[in-house]
Amino acid sequence: MALLEVKDLEVEFPLGRKTLRALHGVSFSVDRGERLGIVGESGAGKSIAAFSILNLISRPGRITGGQILFDGADLAHVSKEEMRHIRGNHISMIFQDPMMTLNPVLTVGTQMVECLLAHKDISEKDAKRIAIDKLTEVKIPSAAKRFDSYPHELSGGMRQRVVIAIALLTDPALIIADEPTTALDVTIQAEIMALMLDLCVDHKVALMLITHDLAVVSQVTQNVVVLYAGRVAEEGPTRSIIEEPKHPYTRGLLGALPQTNQPGARLNQIPGSMPTLEAVPEGCAFNPRCEFADDTCRGDNPTARPFGSHRVACHHVERALAAINGSVTGTIGGGETP
Repeated sequence: MALLEVKDLEVEFPLGRKTLRALHGVSFSVDRGERLGIVGESGAGKSIAAFSILNLISRPGRITGGQILFDGADLAHVSKEEMRHIRGNHISMIFQDPMMTLNPVLTVGTQMVECLLAHKDISEKDAKRIAIDKLTEVKIPSAAKRFDSYPHELSGGMRQRVVIAIALLTDPALIIADEPTTALDVTIQAEIMALMLDLCVDHKVALMLITHDLAVVSQVTQNVVVLYAGRVAEEGPTRSIIEEPKHPYTRGLLGALPQTNQPGARLNQIPGSMPTLEAVPEGCAFNPRCEFADDTCRGDNPTARPFGSHRVACHHVERALAAINGSVTGTIGGGETP
């Protein structure tokens, strides 16, 4: 049985007399120790999917359908008390901006100790020891000294390392990382992602990585789910998705990466933009931006179907592949996914 199984998840936001649907029948699973990437442009529904798992959707948003099974329990229907126990103890989350996560008026150590005391029946002395051990594990130099530092006294990369250490404090089974390197420069991003990969492997922790960057996904994850306008466009093994994408949207995302273009050449881009929740087109949501769209695409929403090792929601997978086969293939980021 999968550690996490999301089945046909529906999330809606009432807006006046209308109801906007943010997720449409989204399904995916995460096995124990697996690293899954959730990919898509801004507005695709990535963060909504993550927040749904932890029941953190802002009101009046609500889950209106489907299941979120974690170790057999449906998180969409557990009590608030049960959800508080699951958060932190079994599922941890790393947010985009560590300065929004950490309390600026409390030291790093105070926040870590409070977290441990809230979730574990241990002494304050033991909590401090565990906190310093975790800071050391995420490669923060002089961890005992940094324990007494305030967040503003640390660099952005160090603050994100602290957040990762907090996520690991209670030895969770799953870590959800929502764009964990967005606020960092490229060099620090690489260090943080390498650190997260090593820690997940060492602790046998499952990781759900939410990002718009397929290059990052190629280096860290084993499987990928590509979201578009709140729907799953494609899913499959990471290496296969990178080397042999099937959905036109996945190919567009890969084609827009600098690594796939010739030096000095103009960067490729997907025409148009992600539709807002109020303006999702009929049929396939990607049809206004897709060069292969026809009347079928404009009138009928495709359901995901098996295609090799992938599942693809496209009416014309075969025709699209025949037309552009080999135009966006190859290794991104170098090397195989661990």
